Amino acid sequence: MSDATPTPTATPERPQLPAQSPPVDPAETAVAGNNKAGSGGKLSWWRGDGGDGAKRNLGLIGVLAALIVVGAVTKPDLYGDPNWVWNNVLAILQLASVVGVVTVGMTFVIIGGGIDLSVGAIVALAGVWCTTVATQSYGAGGMIFAALAVGICVGLVNGVLISYGRLVPFIATLAMLVAARGLAASISNKQTQVSSSTFINDIAARKVIGIPILVYILGAVVLAGWVVLNRTTFGRRTIAVGGNPEAARLAGINVRRHTMLLYALSGLCCGIAAIMLTSQATSAQAAMANLYELDAIAAAIIGGTLLSGGRGTIVGSLLGVIIFATITNLFAINGLSIEAQNMVKGGIIVAAVLVQQFQFKSVTRLLARNRVTTAT
Repeated sequence: MSDATPTPTATPERPQLPAQSPPVDPAETAVAGNNKAGSGGKLSWWRGDGGDGAKRNLGLIGVLAALIVVGAVTKPDLYGDPNWVWNNVLAILQLASVVGVVTVGMTFVIIGGGIDLSVGAIVALAGVWCTTVATQSYGAGGMIFAALAVGICVGLVNGVLISYGRLVPFIATLAMLVAARGLAASISNKQTQVSSSTFINDIAARKVIGIPILVYILGAVVLAGWVVLNRTTFGRRTIAVGGNPEAARLAGINVRRHTMLLYALSGLCCGIAAIMLTSQATSAQAAMANLYELDAIAAAIIGGTLLSGGRGTIVGSLLGVIIFATITNLFAINGLSIEAQNMVKGGIIVAAVLVQQFQFKSVTRLLARNRVTTAT
């Protein structure tokens, strides 16, 4: 028997558990990951995901420049007058103002993975409701409150039907389109209701520093929409819900409530647009804002908003609205028919969807090949 004592065997220490980190908003994590992918590594911001929106917007600005060139070639006498050009620019912006406000709300809905075919009908219902004799008796404040309240309430009904009633957005909003138009016709007895409020009527007539107030309203709504989408948790969650609603739900986002709020936001934009349109016509009727839903969807698509949801920009949607307004103005000054104008718009919509369908797959593959080549 040996007296040597056995050498103790070294045992690994028990690994320490990492400290529990505070909960992180999944939408913020996703946005941070996208920014890192777009700006880190060998790819610059321009070549990465972060530059896609800027590149699309530059492309839209190029389209606007091309339209201006077409106008200058077809009507050189008009475009040679600086005063006419300035007044024409203001006319285009004023023409785009009402549809632009509606498009901001539509952009949020589409980014969130939905669609709203009832925006034009909501504008008509809000306009008719705010111009009834009973509502006008409360003055301009009562008319504005009624238009905004009607827009929000109808939007909430859409949101509840889609979120909690589990209706397909296309079906729910299509049904609301018919119902809202019918209710507007019933309230107005299919008659045009004249606005007697001087304050409301002067919104479209007045200018500040030579610029119509309607343009300022459009600018304020676009700025507010940009801030909400890009600088708030609500905007980040909208992108997350539209990109992958199931993943967003598992990450702790109340998808149903958020979707309902998105349609309420769209209704709010419709209420604002109803006041603007009523001011332009100094009246309201059940047939007003006809096909605004198609214009808003088309402008959002041209601006780079994916119909499948998860991506879009407010600035791009605004440029899409201005492009359509410029086309309308260009056809008007050249005396071309509305039918030809609609065919051109339809072709632009088809082209924009085709670009969305094929462009980003090829761009993603190209970027992937660039990463492999740079790494080797």
